[in-house]
Amino acid sequence: MSIYNIFRTFKYSIIQIIIVPDKKSIAEIVREYIGAHPSIMDCLKYGIINYSALSRMIMDEYKIDNMVAVLIASRRYAEELQKEKNFLEKKIKLILKKSRINIKTKVATITLKPGWHVFMKLEPVLKKTLSEGYLINIIQGSQGITLILLEDYLEEVTNLIGKENVLRVSKNLVEISVKSPEDIGDTPGVVSYLSSNLSSVGINVIETMSCFMDTIFVVDEKDMVLAFEALNRCID
Repeated sequence: MSIYNIFRTFKYSIIQIIIVPDKKSIAEIVREYIGAHPSIMDCLKYGIINYSALSRMIMDEYKIDNMVAVLIASRRYAEELQKEKNFLEKKIKLILKKSRINIKTKVATITLKPGWHVFMKLEPVLKKTLSEGYLINIIQGSQGITLILLEDYLEEVTNLIGKENVLRVSKNLVEISVKSPEDIGDTPGVVSYLSSNLSSVGINVIETMSCFMDTIFVVDEKDMVLAFEALNRCID
């Protein structure tokens, strides 16, 4: 074989490797499917699922004809999830047992256009609220800056910033803050655990943020009692 032919063969092999990806194993397919369906994952964690029905769903989705392999992969993954759930849930519950809930009523959110000039204009009201022992929570995103504050400060902020810089205002809200020990920073899943308990009772979380030991949820005033009960169950 000439050097030219060897080069052509080598080049063709490289192209084949790049274009034709390795076929996924059944175990990888099972994990991919379950990962894309959180409700199924939850059922697996608690051991309350029909594995045969799940296997058939996966087989239909990926056109697989090996029922036994899918069934075995599903059971093995479920065992891993259950061990992980038990370990994490214990850590989360230990953290939350040491947590406390604070509620602030008559809260509002105001979303402003992003920009450094907006922050500069906020300085007077931030100084005032700090001197009065109240903190305005600030969430900065790529499309706007949201302030979580008492309704009493809304007019002052609007006047300082200018109505032309205000994107949206929401009133009649409640701020529920879960204050936890420092260990929360090293414990994965706490915020998710709290959020899932709120969503399970149909609470719409308008804004949420986490800062050091505080996990803050802003909800509609009409949902205050239901939200408090859901979070209180988490820390009992």
